[in-house]
Amino acid sequence: MSTPETGPARHGAGGAGPAGGFTVLYDAHCPVCRTASRWLQARDQLVPLRFVPAGSEAARQRFPGLDHEATLRDITVVADTGEVYVGDGAWVACLWALAGYRDLAERLSRPHLLPLARQVVAAASAVRQRTRGGAAAGDVAPPGTGGGYGGTDERTDCADDRCG
Repeated sequence: MSTPETGPARHGAGGAGPAGGFTVLYDAHCPVCRTASRWLQARDQLVPLRFVPAGSEAARQRFPGLDHEATLRDITVVADTGEVYVGDGAWVACLWALAGYRDLAERLSRPHLLPLARQVVAAASAVRQRTRGGAAAGDVAPPGTGGGYGGTDERTDCADDRCG
């Protein structure tokens, strides 16, 4: 996959050289995304992670060339070197940035294991959907019902109901 000097395997375009930091664009209105960002922030980081709400004015100004609607549908990580990681690659990049998780990230980045990252994200999304809908295990709330959200910083819609 990579070495600590070169960073995670590229799953996007642009730049070269070692990553000095990653900007994680996440859906700040999604409880699962917020929890994941807090978890990442609480870990020791080998590569600094900065978190910017996807689709925000700050994200649009900082990364004018990105499709900001797409960043609301799938986690996006932008390396200081210009590489853009989306979906599975973004999750792997986040793990790669953390102390104690680099080996796992390198294993998950192998082509035959990369789908596992997507399965983990899909499982998290399913949990999120149940949380949003206040439904029993196995039930799926109708799109747009938004049940289960409770704080003033939460909304009833979360992009297109995907976090991963």
